[in-house]
Formats: sequence, structure tokens, C-alpha cells
Amino acid sequence: MTIKSYLKSKSGTIALNIIDLIVLSIFLLSIGNEFKVIMVIVLSWIITLLIYYFISYRKRKNYFQLIEKSILNIDKKYLLSKVLEVPPFLEAEPYYYILKKSSKSMREEINKEKSKLKNYKEYIEQWIHEVKTPISLIKLIEENNRTTKSSAILMQLEEIDRYVEQALFYARSEDVNKDYLVKEISLQSCVNSVITRNKQGFILNDIDIEIENIERFVYCDSKWLEFILNQIIVNAIKYRNIKDSKLKIYVEEIKNGIKLIIEDNGIGIASDELDRVFEKGFTGNVGRVNSKSTGIGLYLCKKLCDKLGLLIDIESEINCYTKVSITFPIGSFIMKTSVVK
Repeated sequence: MTIKSYLKSKSGTIALNIIDLIVLSIFLLSIGNEFKVIMVIVLSWIITLLIYYFISYRKRKNYFQLIEKSILNIDKKYLLSKVLEVPPFLEAEPYYYILKKSSKSMREEINKEKSKLKNYKEYIEQWIHEVKTPISLIKLIEENNRTTKSSAILMQLEEIDRYVEQALFYARSEDVNKDYLVKEISLQSCVNSVITRNKQGFILNDIDIEIENIERFVYCDSKWLEFILNQIIVNAIKYRNIKDSKLKIYVEEIKNGIKLIIEDNGIGIASDELDRVFEKGFTGNVGRVNSKSTGIGLYLCKKLCDKLGLLIDIESEINCYTKVSITFPIGSFIMKTSVVK
């Protein structure tokens, strides 16, 4: 609020005071008072009025600055009324109490929605855990009763399991901080686990795998890291080159950490789509051709990497290669590197 806008809001009372001064001056002159006496009265009136308006303006300005500061410093803006004090000017008090009642009602509605969301999330997580059991049993039965179709069936079961797992991680992605354990883990162990999980896809599609220099330890959550790696490797299988398909996984040392790189010689991604591959639901031209694409996998990878303090980047060239890199930065708690002995 500027002094100009404040005085404009008080234009009615200012006009009334001017009229009163004029009427009072005429009256005092009519009863024989000297002009000097009248001028002293008029100046005293004006000075008193200006001091009153100045103090009133400062109170309002300080109060509104406090509101702006509180809005900037508070994470949940709807809790503003909880931290505000009663305004120092009477005409604002009714609005203050209305705001408090409105804020209280909104918080109650938010808590109701949170409760509904929590119950729904718990149901989804329970359903996912339940459905994973029969999937695992079918896998076990198929592996123990091999036929010529077993590899294809197991690959499709793995695909179902991946989509189920993707739904679970999506449901938990908002609360990663409550559901992960950072400790020293082996990159080699995580990579091997994901490769083994997708062995049917590599065998059926005749994809060569080359793994180099990944004998490193990093600080991360193995479950979340394996999920991220699995999404990337499944994409490499899905968008492979028809002939001489290759997947290369290796580590590069960088100044402030290490970079795990998953590189394939698949169909690639158009340069004008690279900036959008981590957007939720984005599938691109290749994804629109492949009806199985959901646009959720890389979105989740980026979201989880952000939560875990990792950097994820992607380079690609159409009909040439795609290279996804995950950077583990060196720092207290986040990352540490050493060679497996």
C-alpha cells in the first residue's frame, strides 16, 4: 500500500475535514476572531490530522508487510491465518476473523481429502502386494515346467510384474523420504540383479550385453536404484535395433562423483523430444508407434532421482544410440565411491 493509495482511500474523510475547517473558519471570523488566531487553529487541525494519518498509514503498511513476509516464509499458504496477529486497525478485524473461519474450514476439507487419499493408497499398495504373489507362482510353475513357449511366457509375466511394480512405486513416489534407506551398496550387484531379471528379454531379442568398470560402491537405496535401472534397461530392450542389438553399461569418473551410463544402439530419440522425455505421460513419436508406452517410466526415474539426490540425463540420436547417465555426486551422506575388493 502506497501513501497515495492510502490517502485516496481516505478521500471522503479528508474532504469532510476540509469542509469542517472552512465552516469553522467562517464562523470564527463572523464572531470577531482575528485571522491569525483562525490560521493557528487551521494549522493545528491540519498538523494533527496529518500525524494521525501518518501513524495510521505506518500501522497498516507494517501489518501488510508482515503478511507478505509470512506468505514468503510459510510452506503451506493456507495456514497463514494461524500465524497472523489481530490487525491493529478496527475496520480490518471482521475480515481477519472471517479469514480464520474460512481457513479452518479449508483445513478440515484438506484433512478429509488426505484421509481419503491415504486409504486409497493403502488399498492400492495392498492390492499390488497381493497380485504379485500369483505372478511369482506362475513364474515358478513355468520355470519348472519348461516348454518351447516358456521364454515368451516368462517375458510377458515379467512385463506384467514391471507394470505392477511401476504402479507401486508411483503410489509411493510422493513419500520417498519415508520409504527409503540410504546405505553403502554395490553398483555391480544392483546392475546384475536387473540384468538377471530381464534375462528372458535379452535372450529372446538376441541382445549382447557389455558391462565394464562398474565395481563401485555408492550410497543409495538399492530398491529404488534397481527400479530406476530396470525402467531404463526395459526401454533399451523395447526400443532396440532389430539387428546386432547391444547394451553397454559402464562407469565414468567425474570431478565430483561417478557417472553410471547405460548405452544402447537402438532406434534413438528425436533431438526435439529430448527435453520432454522426463515429462509425465510424454511418449514421443516412437512411443505413439509402440502402443505399450505409457510415458510414466522415465518420469518416475527423474522424480526418484531428484528425491535421492541423483542426477539423470539422456543423450540420443535417431537410429544410432541412446545414452542414459545417472550421476552419484560425492558429498556428505549422499555419495561415496570405492572399488570392490
